[in-house]
Amino acid sequence: MSLSSALSIAQSALLATSKQTSVVSRNVADASNPDYTRRIAVVTSTAPGARAVEIQRAANDLLFRQNLSALSAWSGQSALYDGMDQLDLSVNGVDNASSPSTAIANLQKALQLYATTPSNQNLGTSVVDSAKQVVNSLNSGTQAIQDFRTQADSQIATAVDDLNSLLSQFQDANKAVISGTRSGTDVSDALDQRDALLKKISEYVPVSTFTRGDNDMVITTKDGTTLFETVPRSVTFTPSSGYSAGTAGNTVYIDNVPVSAGTGDNSTADGKLAGLLKLRDGVASTMQSQLDEIARGLVTAFAETAPSQPNATGLFTWSGAPAIPAAGTLVDGLAGTISVNAAFDPSAGGNPALLRDGGANGVAYVANGGGGASYADLLIGYSSKLDQPMTFDSSAGITVSSGVSDYAANAIGWFEGVRQQASANADSKQALAARTAEALSNDTGVNVDQEMSLLLDLEHTYQASAHMMKTVSDMLDALMSAVG
Repeated sequence: MSLSSALSIAQSALLATSKQTSVVSRNVADASNPDYTRRIAVVTSTAPGARAVEIQRAANDLLFRQNLSALSAWSGQSALYDGMDQLDLSVNGVDNASSPSTAIANLQKALQLYATTPSNQNLGTSVVDSAKQVVNSLNSGTQAIQDFRTQADSQIATAVDDLNSLLSQFQDANKAVISGTRSGTDVSDALDQRDALLKKISEYVPVSTFTRGDNDMVITTKDGTTLFETVPRSVTFTPSSGYSAGTAGNTVYIDNVPVSAGTGDNSTADGKLAGLLKLRDGVASTMQSQLDEIARGLVTAFAETAPSQPNATGLFTWSGAPAIPAAGTLVDGLAGTISVNAAFDPSAGGNPALLRDGGANGVAYVANGGGGASYADLLIGYSSKLDQPMTFDSSAGITVSSGVSDYAANAIGWFEGVRQQASANADSKQALAARTAEALSNDTGVNVDQEMSLLLDLEHTYQASAHMMKTVSDMLDALMSAVG
């Protein structure tokens, strides 16, 4: 081997070792970056004694796709559960203290106490005050639910804007990958950026991907709607300024295809958009329907009756008074408009004794014709009617036959059941996302100990190459001295 060949080999080895060291140093520097994928410097021989370094990027498509799916499920489930927590507190209060169920229980106690001493009108006033608490619970609950729906609508609009922004950034990253692939340059950084954006996109909608020539990536939603192909597809949504009971929310569209909240019950969601849609149009709307059914049940239970006369509103009234709402038929927004009949309210000039005697709708409805101070039949009857089974609209999510008092308790039970299931689902989805992220990191991430060990090996290689160059240099010096 000639000295010039030996020198060339040594120089090539030094250059290759330098590039390998640079790659290892970069790996160590970005070891804590969750979006960084380990680089591998592969040395190849291009000619006798010559070396070249090709930088490869560690990748595992199967684990990456599993992680995308897990991230989407966790994001949707987290949005759903967090929203339920907020909704529960705003409607029912801490430990259900402000719930209609609690208020109705207090009303029933006040009625029973009044029935024991019907001559005591202070107890009658207490019943009216308890009725006002029931009304306040239903009115404020309705307002809280519709405010929540408006807030969820706003969050949907923000999520749509964020998703469009991410897709625009993805387009830039995808162009960089395609350009680098065509020119033969290292595209590792661009691929890292593209994968990081894909993770963020998957948090909003579940996605599937496939890669075409030149590393060009196409993104579709889980149900097959194209989200990105060369250019981003438009994600559109028109937010509402406010909501009322029974009002449907606007739809989110991807490439003019409606986005579904997904199959399954109210306790599951896949992707943040699905979670918010299910909160706005599923959980919150069902809660509102239950409040409306509770209000209808109260109007019905306290209705005044008379021979040959239609039933008419009593202690509780509504916009259709004096008529009673149709049995078993949901009246949207009734919980927001129900009120205490002024005829019974002393603060409005009414007489609470009408609860004992009847007659708020005229003489024909008077039950205590003799005016007896100890008459308690109506009071006992009202209390009993709160427990008597009546027909409720099954669309409100509760199908068990019960009285209005139990129905209000069942409404809390329904929500707690959905919330607990959502919590369990959120925990499992979070664990799955963590496990898939860990598995992906173990396979494609940086192990600092391994990199430091490799760095020591490269140091030894560098020392050997440097020693070889020094030996060649000494030989050249000796040769030049001999010639001279």
